[in-house]
Amino acid sequence: MRIVVALGGNALLERGEKPDAAVQRRHVRRAAAALVPLAAEHELVVCHGNGPQVGLLALESAADPALSRPYPLDVLDAQTQGMIGYWLVQELRNAGLRRSAIAVLTQTVVDAGDPAFATPTKFVGQLYDRAEAERLAAERDWRIAPDGAGWRRVVPSPRPRRIVERDTVAALLDTGSLVVCGGGGGIPVVEAADGRLTGVEAVVDKDLTAALLAIELHADRLIILTDVTAVMRDFGTPRQSPIGALGVDELAGLGLPAGSMGPKLDACGIFTAATGNPSAIGAVDDAAAILHGEAGTWIRPAPAPAGAGR
Repeated sequence: MRIVVALGGNALLERGEKPDAAVQRRHVRRAAAALVPLAAEHELVVCHGNGPQVGLLALESAADPALSRPYPLDVLDAQTQGMIGYWLVQELRNAGLRRSAIAVLTQTVVDAGDPAFATPTKFVGQLYDRAEAERLAAERDWRIAPDGAGWRRVVPSPRPRRIVERDTVAALLDTGSLVVCGGGGGIPVVEAADGRLTGVEAVVDKDLTAALLAIELHADRLIILTDVTAVMRDFGTPRQSPIGALGVDELAGLGLPAGSMGPKLDACGIFTAATGNPSAIGAVDDAAAILHGEAGTWIRPAPAPAGAGR
């Protein structure tokens, strides 16, 4: 099968951990070990998140006295693609990958008029208590929002419209390579009428980019790997329980937050509705079990209407 895997940024750096390179390398090594068994039997495209990482680089850039102004988010997105892509390719090989692996710097075209630019929802960077978050927001002109037990910066997350390097990714897949691409959802760019591209201040959701790639690459499965074992019903309450499977027509009624599990289910729904192929969400360590239907939450196609096909 051809499988697109979306690897969450929080799966590469857990909440509360120091964002040291050694810490992130350890998580990348674990993710690589979970992905290699899939790559041994299937064609694999790996997208990855960058929320914690791009937030860290944004803080460093803002604090750098050598700069007259911080680097824009599209440039920082490109930096995280290089960093995480390098780690993934190297650790996949170290974990025993027998085929070539390559990281492709990927640009994602977004709509300059996307309403997301006016209503930021994408969490980046570390957690703060409310007082510190409010201080930083006033000092650096940030937008902030609550995230679990703390507060984080939020930035615009426009929907992906086109992957500029899609044909390159497809060609590499056809040679038998494992491709790491769409990192951080891709570098966000807008396209002028004459075709020229310009970076914009945003972070595209990597799950939606993975869904778009999976559709355009004619993938058989989309698997979103994160830091939770499954989608939870009544999440955060004493009644929470894992959901084993959902029909694509059941997703709208779950009402999950825009900045967390919501985009993951949205991405799965988009892929499954467009292709008729199932998708899944689960923990990184369970990658093989998820593919075999033994773990995670599966999103199934809607049943055919009675009498269809007769």
